[in-house]
Amino acid sequence: MAKGGPDGGDGGRGGHIILRGNNQLWTLLHLKYRKHVIAGDGERGGSAQCSGKSGEDVILDVPIGTIARNGDSMEQEAEITEHGQTIVWVEGGKGGWGNARFKTATNQAPSHAQPGLPGNEAWKILELKLLADVGLVGFPNAGKSTLISALSNARPEIAAYPFTTLVPNLGLVKYRGEQSFVMADIPGIIEGAHSGKGLGLRFLRHIERNAVLLFMVPVTSEDPWKNYKILLDELQQYNPELLGKPRILALSQCDITGEEQTEEIAASLRKKLRKSGVPLLCISAVTGLGLDALKDQIWQQLNSGHESQA
Repeated sequence: MAKGGPDGGDGGRGGHIILRGNNQLWTLLHLKYRKHVIAGDGERGGSAQCSGKSGEDVILDVPIGTIARNGDSMEQEAEITEHGQTIVWVEGGKGGWGNARFKTATNQAPSHAQPGLPGNEAWKILELKLLADVGLVGFPNAGKSTLISALSNARPEIAAYPFTTLVPNLGLVKYRGEQSFVMADIPGIIEGAHSGKGLGLRFLRHIERNAVLLFMVPVTSEDPWKNYKILLDELQQYNPELLGKPRILALSQCDITGEEQTEEIAASLRKKLRKSGVPLLCISAVTGLGLDALKDQIWQQLNSGHESQA
């Protein structure tokens, strides 16, 4: 009987689970009901030193701005920032070594082979931070949904009770011809949001990805300046770096009060804002008052350098 040397091939690795950025996706809803993601097994090595095929990878397309976290520690493991970017999130098990790997000068026909390693199992979480040019910051019923509906193609639910907006809305705002910018309607902040009150931390994270922050305070507020300072404090408590972003203060719902009263309130606010250089505009999303001036101001902020505001 003819005797040959060892010819067992290596086994293939297990499939990876890969995240891939896709700029045609805006939400993670397509993955909501996909609780278990399992990649393919690697094939066994064959004779004649034939290596087994690697297991089939699973590619999860996700929106730009997706954060991948460890489900137990909540530690951030990866971030998708570009279209087409790929990250191996969970690696497949390493393939085994066939007996040909163990041939030596003194052992020409080893019978030993090394089994492959089992695949990785882990509990993971995907989190999306919206990527928008302008983020609307204000208490519930400040008129944010009405404004984004008036300026853009977004059609959020609008009603006269707190937390009507339960998911962030994105709207594309056209500006002077072919130009445009993206506006995000972030669900209403309340005092204590940074510690989880109201919708709290669930939505504050979206503000981190906005280039300009548009604060909205109704002119009918009992104390518009106090409301603005509370909003600033909530952002500072959550992430002090947010106060380094350029911002605009809009006095909203100015169709409700008379022109004289509105200007009196606005003059008081402008005096208090003078040191910070934060611009103040009086607007009404219902009548269109001040909306063109607001878009001009936003465009200017988006396309010019800025100094940190206090």
